[in-house]
Amino acid sequence: MSFENNKSSKLSYKDAGVNIDKATEAINLFKNKVFSTFNKNVLNDLVSYAGLFQLDIKDYKNPVLVSSTDGVGTKVLLAKQMGDFSTIGQDLVAMCVNDILCCGAKPLFFLDYLACGRLEPEKIKIIVESVAQGCSIAGTALIGGETAEMPGIYSEDDIDLAGFAVGMVDRGKIITKNLVKDGDIVCALSSSGPHSNGYSLIRKIISEGNLDLNKDYNIAGGGLTLGEVLLKPTKIYVKILEKLIGSGKVKGLAHITGGGFYENINRIIPENCNVQINKKTWKVPEIFKFLQDQADIDEKEMYRVFNMGIGMAIILDKNDIESARSIISNNREELLEIGVVTGGKGIVEIT
Repeated sequence: MSFENNKSSKLSYKDAGVNIDKATEAINLFKNKVFSTFNKNVLNDLVSYAGLFQLDIKDYKNPVLVSSTDGVGTKVLLAKQMGDFSTIGQDLVAMCVNDILCCGAKPLFFLDYLACGRLEPEKIKIIVESVAQGCSIAGTALIGGETAEMPGIYSEDDIDLAGFAVGMVDRGKIITKNLVKDGDIVCALSSSGPHSNGYSLIRKIISEGNLDLNKDYNIAGGGLTLGEVLLKPTKIYVKILEKLIGSGKVKGLAHITGGGFYENINRIIPENCNVQINKKTWKVPEIFKFLQDQADIDEKEMYRVFNMGIGMAIILDKNDIESARSIISNNREELLEIGVVTGGKGIVEIT
């Protein structure tokens, strides 16, 4: 039977699985939290067709825009299993702004993209408010985004997240690998856990080991379920490192994400240098030991997939270590010394 032959059958967008009213409801639920991230440079009000941001370049001689895009990956599936979407928005922001930071840039604004099979306003509210929380921690404005309801592509309870950040740095202050030399020291800041990387492997470990996300496995003294430990949000390093970057002492920054130590530190050293990491210089969080023991994972693979407790590596001149430590300690963080730069062929070694 065709629709032409049945004039009483009237289709709507809602019949196709897309509820415009729910989208409007969701925006009304989270808009105040989003507005709280705005500053004097934001010119839009969430009803414009695009985000508007007025650049303030008076402190820049030769301003360069820096951008980064990323997602949360399969950590979102863990959030769905736990029924807890209150932290993955911060993960999304962190994965983008921490990368921008590695160029020496200050994040200016952020936009998110949220796709789902069926739009649930309360769930969307929780996620977007988490994105806004991440933006507040980073001191960046959430100037827009998109929530797409796409039945047929996604199952009803599927959620996917992506986003991008834009920052700015003076061209003469861009942190490049050419600053690094033999004798420099590799320092670091701790992570809050696996952050947002390696979760396909983590989920496989959980599945094959028949682990219970709602069980307390006494990780690091207990008190949290396995799921709660794994959903700890990615640490945002923007304000922690702002003053140190501004001092001009930083010669290299590596956000330890996918590829672990080997690929991320390798990209910030010149071809004529190696980095030697001493894994005994920090305490690896218990969650990584727990995961390794559950699946008998090779140690090199652990350092290739996970951050192992190090969220950001920082290369400094040996004469700048103490002043850098003082700057970092003012943010209630500990600056760890985890390795050294040597002459070589661009290789990262962990011993």
